[in-house]
Amino acid sequence: MVKIERLTKSFGSHTLFKDLTLQFPQGELTVIMGPSGCGKSTLLRCINFLELFDSGRISIGDISVEWNAGEASGLPAQKRHTLQKMRSKTGMVFQSFNLFPHLTVLENVTLAPIQVKKMNPNEAAEMGGRILERVGLSEKTHTYPAKLSGGQQQRVAIARSLAMQPEVMLYDEPTSQLDPRLVDEVFNVMRELDSEGMTQIVVTHHVQFAKDAASKVLLFEDDTFRWSE
Repeated sequence: MVKIERLTKSFGSHTLFKDLTLQFPQGELTVIMGPSGCGKSTLLRCINFLELFDSGRISIGDISVEWNAGEASGLPAQKRHTLQKMRSKTGMVFQSFNLFPHLTVLENVTLAPIQVKKMNPNEAAEMGGRILERVGLSEKTHTYPAKLSGGQQQRVAIARSLAMQPEVMLYDEPTSQLDPRLVDEVFNVMRELDSEGMTQIVVTHHVQFAKDAASKVLLFEDDTFRWSE
């Protein structure tokens, strides 16, 4: 589902990745682990192009974007269009929930489908209701974020990403700001999505979740990524 080839990414004189090649299997939950600052989140952000890499090729499904050193700063219109199509294939869940406080749970979930995909509001509301049921929040449809726990807010953030019908879900430390009692609320949603065949890539420090739920674990050790035995 996600293929990375010869990826190079630098910040100034510091090279984070050089000619990195990886594949993430379709329909499986993959966990990325490693020390803080090693590049886990940057790798995730490169996959959905929130962070542009220096050179290399990334493929999601049957669509690919490739460029060479120096080209990323001046991409042609056609390549930018392809990049946008690839971004639409991914859903991203961050450490912070980033919900709109003035919108209800359902309005947060349906805003992007209505504004970006031009979905009919009634159809979007029906779809949003189904997704909220999937993440266990059907009773919170008309609640505002301030009335939710941290775990509930993160589940709304997951629902919001699912509403755009992505092929791949990316999670950047999704439970790092949660009370330990609420962590399983989020992990259980991810386990349920895994059982449904959703491709998921998760950056987390939770070793037990990796042991219990991950099909594969990618470890950053000795300045490089390797697959766990």
